[in-house]
Amino acid sequence: MAFSWDSELAALIEAVAAARADLPPPPPRGDAVGLREATNPLMAAMAEAVPHNPAITRTSHSVTSHDGAEIALHWFAKTGSSPGSAVLYVHGGGMICGSVDLYVPIIEDYVATSGVPMLAVSYRLAPEFPHPTPVEDAFAGLKYLFDHAGDLGVDPARIAVLGDSAGGGVAAGVALLARDRGLALKRQMLVYPMLDDRNIIPDPELEPFAGWTYDNNFTGWSALLGDALGSDDVPEAAAPARAKDLTGIAPAYVECGELDIFRDEDIEYARRIAAAGSSIELHIHPGAPHGFERLGAGSDVANRAMADRYRVLGAL
Repeated sequence: MAFSWDSELAALIEAVAAARADLPPPPPRGDAVGLREATNPLMAAMAEAVPHNPAITRTSHSVTSHDGAEIALHWFAKTGSSPGSAVLYVHGGGMICGSVDLYVPIIEDYVATSGVPMLAVSYRLAPEFPHPTPVEDAFAGLKYLFDHAGDLGVDPARIAVLGDSAGGGVAAGVALLARDRGLALKRQMLVYPMLDDRNIIPDPELEPFAGWTYDNNFTGWSALLGDALGSDDVPEAAAPARAKDLTGIAPAYVECGELDIFRDEDIEYARRIAAAGSSIELHIHPGAPHGFERLGAGSDVANRAMADRYRVLGAL
């Protein structure tokens, strides 16, 4: 069976592709810094197109990570909202790109719509900071949220972690560390998470639709893991699909597009969470590629996905 775009997304994605037609060709496979330099300006343009939401306040904090480095944390809260729940937010970017600043419109939208405050962590990126730095930085942010829950007006029994793409992979790694280190997460929300370093062989059925390509995936994973890529030496917290035992893991919300190269690894991870005895909510959106809710903002499929995320956040 041949896959096809969601009919409404197709026109929106075609318009995006036309607007980017004059961009230079992508950097060669394995060039992490080149991919970052090509990707971050596109992320910045998308972020700058969305005005700041004046109902959202942002305050700065910091925490010491595993190696003694100070990591910036950013607390986003809605004026007049104090639900008692809170979320550690981990931005995307293929392990090599992105920043909290480039994801501010996304964070503000989550907080404004759900009312749930978020602590976004400025985790350090590969290749300059390979594993375990990204996941340890993010875990340090989670530990800060638990340790300062009282100061922030948060019930420590109602803390979740949320990430998309690479941030979803890091969030899944944080959930594994939280289980092993005695922090009881309420939920992990994994939006098209990047979970498996072995997913670098193109699927011809999906490759024509890939916004995040198999070459990009190789570049991101090799930057994070170096020579360990694809070997038996990859730690579970780096690539959560490698986890041998998911018993006791936090309940999960997992979402992916049908045309996303992460689809199969996300479905399998959700299945294994269920088999291990934890609650799982899984959504696969037909005709949707990686990042579909941003590429096709306002489409029916994007609206459905966002409504589900807001619902889960509101139920924390």
